[in-house]
Amino acid sequence: MPSYPAKPYNPAAPDLTPRIIAELIAHEGIVCEAYRDSVGVWTWSVGLTDASGHKVERYKDNPQSLSHCMAVFVWALRRQYLPDVLAAFGTHQPAEHELAAALSFHWNTGGIARAEWMRLAMAGDRTAARPAMLNWAKPASLLGRRRKEQALFFDGIWSEQGRAMVYSVAKPSYSPVNGRQVPVADVLAGVFAAEEQPVMAPVPLPVPAPVPEPVSASASVTPPASAAPVCTAEPQTGWLRRIFGFG
Repeated sequence: MPSYPAKPYNPAAPDLTPRIIAELIAHEGIVCEAYRDSVGVWTWSVGLTDASGHKVERYKDNPQSLSHCMAVFVWALRRQYLPDVLAAFGTHQPAEHELAAALSFHWNTGGIARAEWMRLAMAGDRTAARPAMLNWAKPASLLGRRRKEQALFFDGIWSEQGRAMVYSVAKPSYSPVNGRQVPVADVLAGVFAAEEQPVMAPVPLPVPAPVPEPVSASASVTPPASAAPVCTAEPQTGWLRRIFGFG
């Protein structure tokens, strides 16, 4: 099992961590350039479409790095999915594995707010909640994923191993093909480390010294003080600013 040194988890202030993201990516896979999904919708990264708020057709024939794909995925999860999952937990402080399982379920189904298994679990009836989670295994191809989410939520058993399937894009169909297992733990740790970097305000440039008036050659001139050096260093920025121009 890989180690994730960045972003320790705090149940009192639950948030995304590299391990949570790795779990979701292990279920989904990654495509680094835009492709058409099964119904022809342009999709990119870990199943992102324009509905995420990030325009993905810009990545048609324009593959991106794994770190960029993951950074935008983290942004979309925190913006659109994490709030609903935390609302479903109510006053319960979820363990990291509980948050990961519930977030994986919601990303896949969009149904955390109406899921009976979640309501039962929050009411303290975990015995009834466990099998109820499998009621969301339709079509049958989802049963394997539901069982993994079930084992993670109720037993703390992670399925991710720090690796994910990364796919190429076939053209002209723009279908994902040729998946291969790729280590992602270190990339994710780097994404979260970059997210934590402070955004520094630009350093103000010194005001230029006024240009002296011309004087006659015979006049006494006092040499001006040396002007302060101009700072040319660029401020550090977090990944949000690098991607979207803010943060």
